Amino acid sequence: MAQTPAKNLVIENEDLPFEEECLRNPYALRSWQRYIEHKKKKGIVPTNVIYERALRQLPGSYKLWYNYLRSRQKQVKGKSPADPALDEVNNVFERSLVFMHKMPRIWIEYCEFLLKQPRITRTRRVFDRALRSLPVTQHARIWPIYLRFLKMHNITETALRVYDRYLKLCPDDVEDYIKYLRSIDRLDECAVQIVKRVINNDRFLSKEGKTKIMYWNDLCDLISSNPKAIKSLNVDDVIRDGISRFPEQRGRLWNALADYYIRGGQFEKARDIYEEAIDTVTMVRDFTQIFDAYAQFEETTLSAKMEAVAEEETEGNEEDDVDIELRMARLEMVIERRPVLINSVLLRQNPHNVGEWHKGVELFKDKPGDVIKTFMEAVKTIEPKKSCNGRFSSIWIAFAQFYDKHGQQDDARIIFEKALEVNYDKVEELGDVWCAYAEMELKHDQPKRAIKLLQRATTPPARKAGFYDESETVQNRIYRSLKIWSFYADLEESFGTYETTKAVYDRIIDLRIATPQIIMNYGVFLEETNHFEEAFKAYEKGVGLFRWPNVYDIWNTYLSKFVQRYAGKKLERTRDLFEQCLHDCPPKFAKHFYLMYAKLEEEHGLARHAMKVYERGCTAVLKEEQYEMFNIYIKKAAELYGITSTREIYEKAIESLPDDQAREMCIRFADLERKLGEIDRARAIYAHCAQICDPRVAAHFWEVWKDFEVRHGNEDTVREMLRIKRSVQATYNTQVNFMAAQMMAALGKGVQENQPADDMKRLEVQAAENGAAVPVSATTAPSIIQKSPQKAVSFVRSDETVPGTAGQLMPAANPEEIQLDLDDDDEEDGEQPAQRVVIEQQNIPSEVFGTLASKRKAPDDEE
Repeated sequence: MAQTPAKNLVIENEDLPFEEECLRNPYALRSWQRYIEHKKKKGIVPTNVIYERALRQLPGSYKLWYNYLRSRQKQVKGKSPADPALDEVNNVFERSLVFMHKMPRIWIEYCEFLLKQPRITRTRRVFDRALRSLPVTQHARIWPIYLRFLKMHNITETALRVYDRYLKLCPDDVEDYIKYLRSIDRLDECAVQIVKRVINNDRFLSKEGKTKIMYWNDLCDLISSNPKAIKSLNVDDVIRDGISRFPEQRGRLWNALADYYIRGGQFEKARDIYEEAIDTVTMVRDFTQIFDAYAQFEETTLSAKMEAVAEEETEGNEEDDVDIELRMARLEMVIERRPVLINSVLLRQNPHNVGEWHKGVELFKDKPGDVIKTFMEAVKTIEPKKSCNGRFSSIWIAFAQFYDKHGQQDDARIIFEKALEVNYDKVEELGDVWCAYAEMELKHDQPKRAIKLLQRATTPPARKAGFYDESETVQNRIYRSLKIWSFYADLEESFGTYETTKAVYDRIIDLRIATPQIIMNYGVFLEETNHFEEAFKAYEKGVGLFRWPNVYDIWNTYLSKFVQRYAGKKLERTRDLFEQCLHDCPPKFAKHFYLMYAKLEEEHGLARHAMKVYERGCTAVLKEEQYEMFNIYIKKAAELYGITSTREIYEKAIESLPDDQAREMCIRFADLERKLGEIDRARAIYAHCAQICDPRVAAHFWEVWKDFEVRHGNEDTVREMLRIKRSVQATYNTQVNFMAAQMMAALGKGVQENQPADDMKRLEVQAAENGAAVPVSATTAPSIIQKSPQKAVSFVRSDETVPGTAGQLMPAANPEEIQLDLDDDDEEDGEQPAQRVVIEQQNIPSEVFGTLASKRKAPDDEE
């Protein structure tokens, strides 16, 4: 056997190649690794010997040390902590660190190995050596293991010092330290760390996503729940600092401070905290939290006292009874004060809230002293420019009325005089004060005082100011207040003379602050005093002040009163008034005045003037009202001049009205002609109306015409009606197709080559192929209503040549021809049956002839 290179090492024949290679290349790492892999099959000891030989040759090889250490750890895995083999491995780690002290992985392996051994001091020292040996950039790999080691053992003082070192390197991990302090019940140090490293640290950013408000809440819970454990902090200062920092958490923080004193047994101090909190909070939410906690505290103390007295099982002494009564009185007082306290909170939230000041006064309605105190505080606190939820003047008025209610009129006048000097935000507020002052004087039967007050209010200042000039005080602008002038006029009407009242109204008009209602009130007052012409002058002034539509009520009242008084006595003047009214009258209001004007002419003027007014009104009113006006016009014309005089009105209505209403007028016009016996005129009207009657929409019109032809026409007239119907329908179809063709052309879709360009021609070709009658163009239908029966439009028979159609003959066959019954007499004679049309006869009403009705001949004489 070859000589062994190491003590107790037996070299076998199969080891010789590896030995030779290692002797030949002692600094080749790969040679030693192959040798080690070969020896692993032989056992632990030979492997360790080769590792030792390799490390003597290559002491700076990280790979050899790392693999050797891992191998030695596996060899002692599962052994008792007291086994000497662990010390041997520890010594190997110590030897490796002589060369590998800058390798963090070696330190990590050593520390992890020591964590499994109950050697706290040695482990701590190894961690400290690792932190000293490694650069700062590698410390983050050691600290997690170090902190885990601290949490594994109950070494509080050591842990605190180590954490203090750790937070200098990683201050953002203070949350872990706080959790650790809570877990070991070091609450005082925990509170200090929260305040020092979280709340007072402006650069703190929570890794857990918690805000500073959350930590404030945690701190308050910690302090209030453990008042005896917190000794390093001034709890009162800390929580008050939080109250000033976080207004949205004031209710919770105040409760936490009070709870701290309650748990500490300082009940009176807790009551003071609750009272202070209620007097300082500005949010109803915070007040509700504090008030509920306060009431619960008082109720709890009362219940505890009563239970304590009951448990003694002896007769309660006088001191206990007094104490219980005192606690009950406190609880009742707290509950009764709730509305007042809420009102105080809202006023602290917005001291310029007028409505809340009124509520505060109402709460003290049974305590006059508190009411006066509240009013005085309100008028001192509220700034006129910032007042909201009501007018500031209402506070002054209510203050003065309070004194007046208790019979102190002189004090009420003093309050009103002070209120008149306040620079309100708006003139209307000062006007309210003046009016309330005057109303108080009227209430005590002092109308002269009230009138003098309003005279003071309406007296112009030495230097006049514009009513809307915000730079001027309201006292300089109050003289133009309409509210005061209206009240002044009412007082003068009730307690003054005709001259004084008229002067007030004239002054209102001169200042140009009058409204239509003021003008009408002025007119009514003058009429009641029988000064009618003065009333009409007042109306004239009002008409000159306003424009439409504000002047509508004035004109309506003016014209109604004038017509009612003078009727037909001053007809020309009345006509001038109506013409003046209608000159600029908008169509929206014209109908009423035209009807009034026409009625005046009917009753007191000339009929032809009335007809002219109606005629003007038909075109001056709104489009929606024209149909109604034409109906009134037709009715009045028939009453005054007879039915025949309405023809021109019908024609004008048909020209002016929209299609739907014109269609109705045509039907009524044709029915009128039919009743008068003018059948041809009626037929011409139907033919004219057909041009605006699409058969698909206006089916009713064609039914009416059909009924008319059946009753008064013959075969030719019915055929002509059908021809016109087809022509009108083709016209509407052509319009629709033309629009569709334009749309198709816009989209790039041209008309096919074999398609006829003219839809009307295509319809004519199709009708000719079917053997139907070729419809005459719609332009040949009658479009003008003739004024005399002799000039009625003629109709063409189907067997005659139609003028204007290039000599074409109408085909005899007509698929839409109406087959009429033939008389039996014609069939018996063997003659061609002829169509018999029964023409209804109707007497012409006598109203048509007007005054000529008495001169009409009797029927026998006419024969």
